[in-house]
Amino acid sequence: MNRERREHLELWEDLVRAHAAIVGRLEHEMEAEQGLPLRWYEVLLRLSRAPDGHMRMQDLAEVVLQSKSGLSRLIDRMEEAGLVSRQACPSDGRGINAAVTPAGRHRFRRAAPLHVRGIEQHFGRHLVPAQAAALRSLLSELLEIHAPAHPSEPLGGSQEHGQTA
Repeated sequence: MNRERREHLELWEDLVRAHAAIVGRLEHEMEAEQGLPLRWYEVLLRLSRAPDGHMRMQDLAEVVLQSKSGLSRLIDRMEEAGLVSRQACPSDGRGINAAVTPAGRHRFRRAAPLHVRGIEQHFGRHLVPAQAAALRSLLSELLEIHAPAHPSEPLGGSQEHGQTA
């Protein structure tokens, strides 16, 4: 294996390990201080940002990087806790929307400062402006190349740039 390829593999492994370590800390803090699983927080974040506080289950699964069946189980538990509800999708007779409830909005608002603080503490404060700019540029390029062109396309993205996922 050539030196450049080895360097790329090592950088990839470091990126994956750093992501896992930071997410692990964020999960621990969210559970310990708010009693809220990080995946629940992510769902509440996405629903709170959505127009009228609801999204089609299929679209929600894609933005929270969850399988449809995994999201369905997650929504079941969140529904039992009173944080979300399922509703018929008015634009698609077969579709189901997940909607944030008033209790879900309250839990989200209460947990958001902790999440923002955690991201800054475990990630943002370690970046100088030049690093942040370089990272933003790299991630934007990678997302442009590999992110799905259409929401229903699997992660790994389109092949229009001549790249493989």
